[in-house]
Amino acid sequence: MSKVYYKTEEQIEQIRESANVLSSLLAEIAKVIKPGITTLSLDKLAFDYIQDHGGTPAFLNYHGFPFSLCISVNDQIVHGFPSDYIIQDGDLVSVDGGVNLRGFISDSAYTFGVGEISAEAQQLLDVTKGSLLKGVEQAVAGKRVGDISSAVQEHVAPYSYGIVRELVGHGVGLHLHEKPEVPNYGKRGSGPKLEEGLVICIEPMINAGKAGVKFWDDGWTVSTIDGKLSAHFEQMVAIRKGTPDVLLTFDEVEKVLSKK
Repeated sequence: MSKVYYKTEEQIEQIRESANVLSSLLAEIAKVIKPGITTLSLDKLAFDYIQDHGGTPAFLNYHGFPFSLCISVNDQIVHGFPSDYIIQDGDLVSVDGGVNLRGFISDSAYTFGVGEISAEAQQLLDVTKGSLLKGVEQAVAGKRVGDISSAVQEHVAPYSYGIVRELVGHGVGLHLHEKPEVPNYGKRGSGPKLEEGLVICIEPMINAGKAGVKFWDDGWTVSTIDGKLSAHFEQMVAIRKGTPDVLLTFDEVEKVLSKK
């Protein structure tokens, strides 16, 4: 994450094409995710889908990560390994994926509530996604990273939730992780200025309990310190004047989910 890359209009459109593949993949996952299937089966679906659409999984072999998706269940926050774990009714399943399409990178995450979830879990999902949308509203030229960060934090503040601090959003597009970092907490008017041509991922990671995290021995998985639930939503935004240009919306996913 050593450099800020400002993108041309042409590059932004190429990133949008990559994002379209990823958005459609998340919708495919929405169709099949249910109790009784393994998280590894979702990873295989992702690998095949991305390859079939002319891309490669951006996460696969990234710093040695061995899968196409990060799948984090319940108290896992991010970077969970797909496995033989059988998804249960009531689980929260965060699916985080990336696509490399002709050298242009997209990155997004959606947390699915599977089957009948608790009212507590539903509220956590709603608040986390709501905080993302509040952050996205601030992603316009002339604002600062801190305006995004504080919008996320202020939305979460009325709830007794923990905002993860060790992991943050980031620039994206030519590489999976670019500058600037985009924390989910901070002060309005602080941090790097948002300028046209910047493409960023905003990704609140919100815990139902304490903000603290536990790093697993596998070198990747991060879970809550108290075993309580966590949720994670991530969208990509190109910085423009006046209004955010959301390169990857959840419209396709939520259309599928509304019919289930």
